[in-house]
Amino acid sequence: MGFLSVTPLLQAQAGDADSEALGAWQATMHQMSAPEEGCFHASYPSTMWERVTCAPAPGWRSALPKAPNRAQIVGNGSDYVAQAPSGRLFSSAKGTFPKVTGVTSEKSVGVPAFGDGGILGKNEYTLQVNTNFYSGSAACKGSGCSAWQQYVMSTNTPVSLTSSKLTDETEVFIEYWLINYGNGSESCPSGFIDGGQDDPGIDCVQNTAATLIAKGQLPITDLSGLTLSGSATSGGTDAATVTFGGDAYTATVRDSYTDIASGWTQAEFNVFGNAGGSRADFNSGSSVTVSVAVTDGSSSAPTCIPPSDREGTTGETNNLTAGSCKATSGTSPSIQFTESN
Repeated sequence: MGFLSVTPLLQAQAGDADSEALGAWQATMHQMSAPEEGCFHASYPSTMWERVTCAPAPGWRSALPKAPNRAQIVGNGSDYVAQAPSGRLFSSAKGTFPKVTGVTSEKSVGVPAFGDGGILGKNEYTLQVNTNFYSGSAACKGSGCSAWQQYVMSTNTPVSLTSSKLTDETEVFIEYWLINYGNGSESCPSGFIDGGQDDPGIDCVQNTAATLIAKGQLPITDLSGLTLSGSATSGGTDAATVTFGGDAYTATVRDSYTDIASGWTQAEFNVFGNAGGSRADFNSGSSVTVSVAVTDGSSSAPTCIPPSDREGTTGETNNLTAGSCKATSGTSPSIQFTESN
């Protein structure tokens, strides 16, 4: 009888130990730099990145924040943002969902102010870690442009900018921008394509090649198991990394394209619609806790910057309402807030 009563306890303890070991491995992979530019994968318990074949650079495009549309509930400039302590720069930001309750469905829908763009439908969504707009970037070559970087996990992307066909794959990649580059007569620098006229310059944008995570769309009910981080290293590479269960995936690019490591002072993370200013609509009764852990070389707490018409840099949104935000110091400085409907 003694063994019968103890065995469930031992099994539970073993399960806890396995869970703790997996969690530690996931944390390590978000800190482990890939050896070079490209696409990489690792499986638990190995901490060695192995090169994998990249998917082509997707035709995915985020929308820039649009002031007339800031009535959206979360996103498009209305989102909590982690602000680095004075004099500090972020080298990484990791977004997680520590608590998810009541979430059974999600649908990406068009927003009229953005022309109903994006990839619409069930389980179409993105996780995004977004930097601030950085006006002092060396990549601007004195033009006064703003560098911006988005670390993205998308559940679907167009196969190219010239085709409406979708990959039907969940991928991780980086979208990088030089906004309002040049004086109107210059073309985009190497590594970018022309994203459209600005005033007086042009918006230059590009996506990295993508690392495949899954065939098809990861359902929104997997949200609590997903972690997305972005990192930036001056003179090195920047990386978008996703962990899901015992697998880690990363896509990297040279930091010199944006020089974002020299001016990354704010980090935004959330779950949004899939591209083009779309909105992720969750079922009624959904509640999602969002955590953004940041690294700036200190143990000081970041500042919770509340939703306003000036903070947050993505144009995508969701239909959840954000509650209060708490900042924490220590070995893993972070901000945390809960959003629900």
